[in-house]
Amino acid sequence: MKLLLSLLACWTAFAAPPGGYKLKWADEFDKPKLDPAKWVYRTDSKHWSTQKPENVVIEKGSLVLLLKKEASGDKQYTGAGVISKPVFRFGYYETRFRILAGKGWHSSFWMMGHDGSGGTGTKNTALELDVIENDSIDLNSYGVNLHKWPDPHVSYGHKNVKAANLGEFHVFGCEYTAESVKYFLDGQLVQTIDVSKLPHSDLSIWLTSIASYLGKTDAVDETKLPGRVEYDYVRFYERGR
Repeated sequence: MKLLLSLLACWTAFAAPPGGYKLKWADEFDKPKLDPAKWVYRTDSKHWSTQKPENVVIEKGSLVLLLKKEASGDKQYTGAGVISKPVFRFGYYETRFRILAGKGWHSSFWMMGHDGSGGTGTKNTALELDVIENDSIDLNSYGVNLHKWPDPHVSYGHKNVKAANLGEFHVFGCEYTAESVKYFLDGQLVQTIDVSKLPHSDLSIWLTSIASYLGKTDAVDETKLPGRVEYDYVRFYERGR
């Protein structure tokens, strides 16, 4: 059993994209500070927190988002996030991360257009691809979804995915083509959504965690603060030619 668990852990750590893809862009977070050529900060005040650049740090080869009980503006908590400067479209998106936080923190890996405001304005995107959304109430499941923006707003393909302990690292992937969006957990397909009749647009990669009432959360669990979300890497692949 120990050998099986060890082999499973190794396979999980190195889940690969589907065949035919080549690495196009990545950040392994191996520099001492966030690379300003690759990222801008999320800086909005939304739901229960204000997102602060100071809460983004690089530690031991991981991007870390710090989650705090801290007044900022009219909010009583501070979260964090980063948004890729390069934009992408069809390809395979992947990150490996874990959530070390109590309930009340909406942690995610997703793609949508960015209007440059540091927040989630939707006029600059046709789609939003939610590869993982978790509210820390249940660290053994998460949501996948897809949104068409801006108007009329329509949501497609929401699904609750079972996962073993999101407090440990898992690999989350998304294959985006003109025909479909496919979501993966540790290399296994968990959801497919038909997008053949939907509009398409360039997308930025978002790595974020905010304090929120989403997931029917009644309050932030302050006994688990400060919290953190850790991203080991993020990668984008395109089909080889």
